[in-house]
Amino acid sequence: MEKILVEDKAMMAGSMDMYGVKILLITSGKGALGCGYINLAAAEKFGHALAIVSGVNDYDDMLAAEVKAVSSAAAALGVSVGMSGKDALLKMS
Repeated sequence: MEKILVEDKAMMAGSMDMYGVKILLITSGKGALGCGYINLAAAEKFGHALAIVSGVNDYDDMLAAEVKAVSSAAAALGVSVGMSGKDALLKMS
């Protein structure tokens, strides 16, 4: 994990390579932004705020990408499908 800044907010970001596929996750104070490999159903089960983006290769891609899916906890924080990953993270910070 490493610290990254999104605007003026410090967040933790992590990645791992799984058989040639890069798995990416950025966590904020109240939730997380994950790549398409991350399981939204698990976030729902545990009541976690999660937004999913897809087709990303790095953290900058994640911030610019359009949110494709959100957990109900993320929706309660104002995150919605179609907003940018950056905006989703800021709503969950």
